[in-house]
Amino acid sequence: MRKSLFAIGLLAAINSVQAQSVLLHVDNAATTYVSAGTLVYAGGGVQTRGTGIIDVHGNMMVEGNSSTDVFRTVDTGGNPQTTGGHIVLRMNNPSDLTSSTYGQLYVNGISAANLTGVVSKEYRTQRHGNGNYFQQIALPFAGKAYSTLSTELGKTFSVNRWTQNEILTWNNATAVSNHVTNMADTTPNAPLYYMLGSKNNNLDLSTPPATLATIAPTATGSVFTLTGKPVRSEDLAAVTLQNGGNVNFGTNGNAVNQYNEKYNSYLQDQFDLPNGYFTATGTYGKNIYQFGNPYLTNLDLSQIGRNEASGDGNYITNIYGVKYTAGAVVTATNGSTFTTGAQIITYDANTGTNAGDTGLIIKPMQTFVLKLRDNTAQTLNFSTLRRFSNVPRASTTAYSVTAAKNNAGTLKQLGVIALDAAGKELGRTYYVVSPNATTGHQTSAATTIQASATGGDAIGTFEESSAGGYDYNNTNYWLYINEANEVNFKGKNIKLVTYSPAVVKSYKFEIKENAEPIADGAHTLSSGIGFYYKAPNGTVQQAVQGAVIPVAGTEYDLYYGEPSNVVLATADTKAPVRTLVVYNPAIDDYIVRFDPNWKKADIEVYDMSGKLVISKKAVETSRDFVIELDKAIKNSYMVKVVSGNGDVVNAKILK
Repeated sequence: MRKSLFAIGLLAAINSVQAQSVLLHVDNAATTYVSAGTLVYAGGGVQTRGTGIIDVHGNMMVEGNSSTDVFRTVDTGGNPQTTGGHIVLRMNNPSDLTSSTYGQLYVNGISAANLTGVVSKEYRTQRHGNGNYFQQIALPFAGKAYSTLSTELGKTFSVNRWTQNEILTWNNATAVSNHVTNMADTTPNAPLYYMLGSKNNNLDLSTPPATLATIAPTATGSVFTLTGKPVRSEDLAAVTLQNGGNVNFGTNGNAVNQYNEKYNSYLQDQFDLPNGYFTATGTYGKNIYQFGNPYLTNLDLSQIGRNEASGDGNYITNIYGVKYTAGAVVTATNGSTFTTGAQIITYDANTGTNAGDTGLIIKPMQTFVLKLRDNTAQTLNFSTLRRFSNVPRASTTAYSVTAAKNNAGTLKQLGVIALDAAGKELGRTYYVVSPNATTGHQTSAATTIQASATGGDAIGTFEESSAGGYDYNNTNYWLYINEANEVNFKGKNIKLVTYSPAVVKSYKFEIKENAEPIADGAHTLSSGIGFYYKAPNGTVQQAVQGAVIPVAGTEYDLYYGEPSNVVLATADTKAPVRTLVVYNPAIDDYIVRFDPNWKKADIEVYDMSGKLVISKKAVETSRDFVIELDKAIKNSYMVKVVSGNGDVVNAKILK
């Protein structure tokens, strides 16, 4: 006999997210937190809605399908939001300008029409000069208006050259800096090397002005925040390296460019001194290419001079060297200032092995300079240089964007087994997470792995809201298997409830990954993350394979990923009404299972004609109430349960 139960007026179709185009959806007022050192993989579209935030302190990788998937930030009406603050790449320690970790974002496979979302990048770096100087920077955004930089960086930029307030871009072919002549112009899809003017130190990217409005100051200091659409790899063709600086510099570099500036007044070449300083036959100043990292991930230049069978596809046979930091301003004891810390690596011409400094990781918004030995044409594909790791890839390691094997695609589950005083199992429930699972109430059975609990179960979990805790619109049922998305629900809680505290004395944990138990005593899964629990009025604890914990109270919190803040949504300060009308297969009848906080209840049952068929007053709530209906009659019924405090639960029985 098939029996179904629905709560009145609580079932609604949700059409705001189309499954075929959005895999990861962060809804209004919700937050997805990507912690430092972790990798979140989304094999499809990504969307934030309203005030929803993806807060990236670690690494996020989006691989889309260009024909369907989207990358967007929209308001509650579905309109694009372009002001930023919804996908945020954080600096984790802004006061440490040399080694602070930072959030990174890799986006691939999204069509131009479907990439409308904007990303906010937190930024601080060393000052590159003193007095009147130019700050070197990359702008990893597509179609970003130059005018926005004035607001974001706290100074007014000018279109007038030689003011030290202009925005310059390096031209590799002509070995000259061009200036932005219209602030309404936008950044192209190109790895441009920018220089931002600082007149009398009016731009200091190491110290944001106190008046600068930022997305959020961190605990260790303020940041600049720049916002724009990420650059697509499809719009950034491999760069041809040839004819860099292929101009006549004149004797000792005294020739002038189109702005009547002498080449020797700005052009430097730290790689080619053996061939002479601006000589007619030498290559000083030639075969130089200056770029900015066009992506919101690191670039790894460590192997571009090597011919690797499993490499990144870049093999620059004539590379001489790389300079990849501009250095920081230092003030000596005598008051003079100079820069220090510029890093340079050169390559052995025979083996491509590096010499000099270590590293060769180009951070987002960082610039670098390549020097080639001659004018033989080469190519540089930036898209295959992307890497999350902050250390270079070993020459013996096959190229990958990820720093380690990505096991985020596994199905991870926490089983909670209810035991009595003698250790006998009374029931169990499961909390399952994966990157493809759906958080919250589901409207389609096509992909869900959830299963409902029954009146015969000793424990179960309740549907979660996007912010964690109870989904107050769906407390009319509970779950034997509950699923949530490990990306957007990481660190948030679901509610584990028992209605039988008198007999359920302990919980035992059973943890599996892809249906295989993890080791006894283990906590961490292949993702580097584990499950956690919290008892009533207790603290968050690790769930460990095989552990048995005493039960204290009727309601526990379960987490995948340690919560950064266990103060939940305001609504969770009071539990919802948890009285259920459920079918108990053990007795082949429907029952009322009362909220543990209820003392007495009145119960009324009506048939569909409105006739009252059952009426009970002051029912004891310490045990289930059996709704004794005539099994021979196939009918539908309305059930109304009222507590002594006036709380009302309405349910519908379909027989």
